[in-house]
Amino acid sequence: MANIEELEKLVVQVRRDILRMVHKVNSGHPGGSLGCTEFFVALYNEIMDLKDGFDMDGIGEDVFFLSNGHISPVFYSVLARRGYFPVEELSTFRLINSRLQGHPTTHEGLPGVRVASGSLGQGMSVAIGAALAKKLNNDDKLVYSLHGDGELQEGQNWEAIMFAAAKKVDNLICTIDRNGQQIDGPTEEVLYLGDVSEKLKVFGWDVLEIENGNDLQQVIDGLKEAKNRTGKGKPVGIVMKTIMGNGVDFMMHTHAWHGKAPNDEQLEVALAQNPETLGDY
Repeated sequence: MANIEELEKLVVQVRRDILRMVHKVNSGHPGGSLGCTEFFVALYNEIMDLKDGFDMDGIGEDVFFLSNGHISPVFYSVLARRGYFPVEELSTFRLINSRLQGHPTTHEGLPGVRVASGSLGQGMSVAIGAALAKKLNNDDKLVYSLHGDGELQEGQNWEAIMFAAAKKVDNLICTIDRNGQQIDGPTEEVLYLGDVSEKLKVFGWDVLEIENGNDLQQVIDGLKEAKNRTGKGKPVGIVMKTIMGNGVDFMMHTHAWHGKAPNDEQLEVALAQNPETLGDY
């Protein structure tokens, strides 16, 4: 495990990767990716118990499912920086015949990706299925997943939330990225979500909150606490408050950068706010 200073450097480098990836093809989703950078860095470098190499079954190791697949840039960057595939491959993002499509897919065989996640609302169902499979296999490792808050407007999530509690799927940790923004505007204006934590509790989940999901230490501590709460008869939910576009001042606190790439001038400004730490690809 790396120390906190090394992980902070990785956070900055991942931000650079995200910005350069979407800029190159003038396409992609930087806002949510930047907001979840600390989460991914913590998860893959401090929290999950991972084996060397990759296989689709994930037996004997923790597994992760990205439900809000449009934030693929941060997922790809962290996977590459963790050694799942060459960092240089990030330069192929969203290109024809690339393994790094705009939304993660499986037929290209990209290490680290176990499910296609272009359609929102499905990831929790997949994660629950994987968690139940681990129980059937007497596999004591955990299943993690990440979901957007706007994604909770999909009804399938609430069926899955109800099912997980009823079936005591207690080897599951689902994190909700509560940034309050979605493609069309603030979540509470598009479709009011209310108190997500209380809703999960009412459905029978054990719930904790990470007040600042852009504070790396808070994220690490929150994920460790969630891990401690597994195995006690309830699925574990984390409501993590983040800032969309975090780390780039003109992208923060707005839905405008949900799915828009920076132009040349904007890229230079953004990269200047995030000086190179580990080397660009």
